[in-house]
This record gives sequence, structure tokens and C-alpha cells, in this order.
Amino acid sequence: MKCVMRFSLFGVLAWGILSLGGIGLHSAAAAPKQEGLGRSLEDVYTYWREAMVTRNYERWYQSTATHRRKLLENRIHSQKGSWPADIFDLPTDPPSIRGLRLLRARSKGMTAKSVYIGRVDFGAGGGQADNLLVLSFLYEGRGWKFDTAEFINLDNIKDVRAQIAAGNLSYVDSEDFLPTGKKPEIPITVARPKYIGKVYTYCPGREVKVRVNKISKHRFQDNQQSEVIIGGVRDGLNDLVYEIKDLPGYQGRDPLTLRIYVMSQIQGVKPVKVYQYQTAQGEQPRASGSATFRLDPEIGARILGLR
Repeated sequence: MKCVMRFSLFGVLAWGILSLGGIGLHSAAAAPKQEGLGRSLEDVYTYWREAMVTRNYERWYQSTATHRRKLLENRIHSQKGSWPADIFDLPTDPPSIRGLRLLRARSKGMTAKSVYIGRVDFGAGGGQADNLLVLSFLYEGRGWKFDTAEFINLDNIKDVRAQIAAGNLSYVDSEDFLPTGKKPEIPITVARPKYIGKVYTYCPGREVKVRVNKISKHRFQDNQQSEVIIGGVRDGLNDLVYEIKDLPGYQGRDPLTLRIYVMSQIQGVKPVKVYQYQTAQGEQPRASGSATFRLDPEIGARILGLR
């Protein structure tokens, strides 16, 4: 995949593939079974989005995949938030798919993905250009459940916009847009941590995968972003492993930064950086690595406001 800005909003054995002209799914070439898949996924996302907008926990629970519910619960506990109220604490409502054009809807095993293009609206009236919205689903019980939504900004690869407009969908037929066919494992439940931790990356043109304390997994692509560490940072030694690779089409040598912060829980006390891996302009980052970092009692006391 070429260098793009992408981020998560909030992810039967035969293949089912749709290539349809609009959200209404009216296509003489599409088999009824394929049309049924597209409508089912659309209905699930619309129901899930309405639950988010109206802050309806019962509907959200019904329409959200089990592992995603558990991941979100762990994340809220890890940042010492309020469950389930913080489920709906988003800066903007999830984008509507009304007015977007469905490019592909596919299923494999118990997983499915649908890919839309259009002016994805995050509550500010929509963008000025077409971008991609990728929705992922899992089949549980008697139907599909919503898993993740991923926004892909095509500003850096405008040729893809032109290709899609001309009917060439090879970009969205690449592996990144295909359902895996593998249902993720349900994560273990984590307790509220003593310390809130965050992993931060600045990674233009690269993908960075990080795992902290063997529990908290993170994936960043071509962005500047931080995520809460599931299970928090522990007293004493902590460990991390990382993998870094250039995204296809990236030719630059921008600096890269990976950091771990312990977040302050006291007003006026700044977060403390406890780990950093950073490259200079023109320096190629290591493809993989591992490290340990320590949270000593002095830092812990300062973060908790005890000294």
C-alpha cells in the first residue's frame, strides 16, 4: 500500500465480492446473495451508529462484536474512565455512510469488510475531496456485528482517487482491504491500573507495531498519534517490542519517534517520558527491536501527587 493517512475511528468459507455503483446497491451484475451481504452490513453499521449518537447502551451492546466490547472496556479501565458512560465520549459522532459510494463488500469465514468512498463527514459538513471509509464486521450468534471503522485519507495519493473514479478498483482489492477469515480472540479482562500509560509515535510513511508488557498491542500508520496502554504502566520494569517498516511507495527518510509516557493524574503535573526511540532526519529506523523501561518510586509518587 502506498503512503496514506489512515486511522481507526473509535476493525462461510467462500468469498463474497461486490462492486456496486451506489449505496442503494442496485446493480444488475450483483447476485442476490452479494446484495444481501451489502445490505446486511449497511444495516448493522447504521444501527450501531444510531446507538452511538443516541448513547443507547443496550443497542450498542447488541450491535458490537464481543472482542471489541472487551477491548473498549479494557481501554476505558486502563485510563481510569467510567464504564460504560465513556463509550459514547467521542469528539464527534461516527460518520454516516449516507451519500457515500460502496466500492466493495466482502466476507470470508466469520469476517466481513465493506469499503466506501466519498466525502466522509466527521461533523463539520464533510471533507472537500473523496476519501475511503473501511468498515469491519464479525459474524456472531445469528448475524453480523460491527467491529471497527477506519478512515483513509487519499490526499497523498490523488492518483488513487482518479483510478477509482475511472472504475479501477485495484487499490481496494489489495490485502489490507480483505477480511482475514479469522475471528480475534477475546482479550482477558484487565483491572484499573495504578498508573495510566500512553504509547506515542510520529511515523510519516511508516507502519509501527508496538506491544507493551505482552498485553497492549498497537498499530500506527503514517501518522502522529498516541494510544492508551492497556493495563497501564507497572511499578519497576516494563517491556516493549516493536516492528517498523516503510509503507509501499514511501521514498522519504523522515525522522521517526516512539515514546512511552506515564500520564499525570494531578492537575499541574506534566506527563513523564519513560522511554524513547528516535531517529534523525535521513536515518533508517531499525526494522525491529525490544527494550525495557523502568518506573521508579520517585516518578510514581510525582505522577500520583504524593510528592
